[in-house]
Amino acid sequence: MFSQEGYRLRLEWGPEGIDALKGCDVLVVVDVLSFTTSVDLVVGNGGQVRPSRWGPESGRTPRPASLAGATGLVELPSPNGSNLSSLAATTGAHVLAACLRNAEAVAERAAQLGEVVGVVPGGERWGLDVLGTGPREFGPLRPCVEDHLGAGAVLAALASRLPAGQASPEAELAITAFTHTDVVRAVRECGSGRELTGNGHAADVELAVALGVSRVVPQLVEGVFR
Repeated sequence: MFSQEGYRLRLEWGPEGIDALKGCDVLVVVDVLSFTTSVDLVVGNGGQVRPSRWGPESGRTPRPASLAGATGLVELPSPNGSNLSSLAATTGAHVLAACLRNAEAVAERAAQLGEVVGVVPGGERWGLDVLGTGPREFGPLRPCVEDHLGAGAVLAALASRLPAGQASPEAELAITAFTHTDVVRAVRECGSGRELTGNGHAADVELAVALGVSRVVPQLVEGVFR
């Protein structure tokens, strides 16, 4: 039921979404603010990213603006995108990392890799403060604007390559959101964007909303995005 059988383009949220979509040929992880944006930047510089499993003991996650010039191998823990990438790797699917910067390029590669593509927006976690000194335990998943739009960007690019009717209702809703929204304004003004800006990370938001500037396609190979 929740695996969205019969559709080539599928969407489901968070860790449970990975499990629901584990029969897909390709899984695309979306964590716009900020894991997959960081991955795009590092891989675009010729570097690699190892998604480290995040936990209460993890240190502060490097911000995208601090990684804009990073090369080499970067260890990148995060409570959403990094954990999802590790989970996706256990399914046997090809695993790609997408954000608003590289959605079109990722869609092209996903279409080459398999027939059935699942897109998994990470969402945020209620009660989780990764910027300050607050709680670092996982709370319930909060579906968020930026990841829904990032997923929609990938799915819209995929849908344009296929006959009509190939996207599940869940995927169609994300496509509609992306194609009928002022994406830059929405990400800047949503709760996550305002939180980052309020904590002095407006540069991260601006990097994240640079639509279509990257042709980088980070693919997880032997535990590393390259």
